[in-house]
Amino acid sequence: MTASCRRRAEAIDHAKAANVPIIVAVNKIDKPEAQPERVKRQLTDLGLMPSEWGGDTEVVEVSAKKRQNLEKLLEIILLVADLRELEGESGRAGERYGVVESRMDRAAARWPRFWCRTAL
Repeated sequence: MTASCRRRAEAIDHAKAANVPIIVAVNKIDKPEAQPERVKRQLTDLGLMPSEWGGDTEVVEVSAKKRQNLEKLLEIILLVADLRELEGESGRAGERYGVVESRMDRAAARWPRFWCRTAL
């Protein structure tokens, strides 16, 4: 198992232990070699079953470069927060999140890509 796979698995384990919802954004679906179904199968190996396959993990296929499905991703985030009745506590600072894995390809894009986030 590679270091990035171990970090991803550890982030998923922490999120599960904290009983927080996990939403996965599968990026770069605009590329001809994109294989979102393969990514979903890999998620099941890590114990995350996509909701479209009967599980409880929301998976949204996006293209940040072409801005495809970004609105859908935001809608899913709001829907999950609403269904789980997630709210901030009044008078308290917001939760902090840490990026578990990210990469910036300066030649191809100006935006960093974040793979996983988990509460610290």
